[in-house]
Amino acid sequence: MPTELILQGRALSATDLTQIRAWRLEHPGWHRTGLSRQLCLLWGWRNEVGRLKDMAARSLLLKLEARGLITLPPRQRPAVNGRRNHRLAAEVQAPVALQAPLASLGPLGVAPVASGTPEAALFGSLLQQ
Repeated sequence: MPTELILQGRALSATDLTQIRAWRLEHPGWHRTGLSRQLCLLWGWRNEVGRLKDMAARSLLLKLEARGLITLPPRQRPAVNGRRNHRLAAEVQAPVALQAPLASLGPLGVAPVASGTPEAALFGSLLQQ
């Protein structure tokens, strides 16, 4: 890691990352919210009316985790927004161009996809591309 990383308008040093990692070891029962609130308290991250900037801290922690610099506790609840943290289905492959007359492909059809199935996950990921 470079000596200093800038995320969310804050310069993060190796000492900052060490502190976050130490909290994870010292407080294994803390969830993501507890960790982000503690970070706000340490850094004095408050909005204009004095409330902790908890979501900004959580966003910063997620960015650090995405870069492989920290490991966050597992989520306690699924994301409310289904598109947040969207990952493509593993089955998605590069499309293959077909070079054949339409009649030779056999009967084609359209069928509904039941939600919660692997097919629905694949369909959703194809829509996102």
